[in-house]
Amino acid sequence: MKRTLLITLAVAVLVAVVQAGLATAGEGSLKGYVAKRQAPNYPWHGSYYHSGWGMPVAQLVPPTAESQTHWGWGVGNTRVSTIQHQFGRDYPGSGSYRFGMFRRTPRWPTNTDQYGVYYVRGPW
Repeated sequence: MKRTLLITLAVAVLVAVVQAGLATAGEGSLKGYVAKRQAPNYPWHGSYYHSGWGMPVAQLVPPTAESQTHWGWGVGNTRVSTIQHQFGRDYPGSGSYRFGMFRRTPRWPTNTDQYGVYYVRGPW
């Protein structure tokens, strides 16, 4: 009886710790740590602009989001990658984009990246 109670208590504590670990993202997780280290080396946007705005658009996702799916048409063109960039409020001002910096959405896009909307994790 005592042993069963101890095992049940140990399992309950283990489940509580695992659930608390799953609820955090960002620096608290391995993917978040790697993303924070790699984010300064890459731009937050791709090479396409959103046709309605004329520049890339940041799609804010919850701060606990770690992965994104890039849907593509064709065999083997769908992939999953980490969301590397975190939205920060300390940016000094609006970005400067030249018109020729980005490509427009093709007439027949083959990937969701070509729509000019890119995921950025929300503020903590």
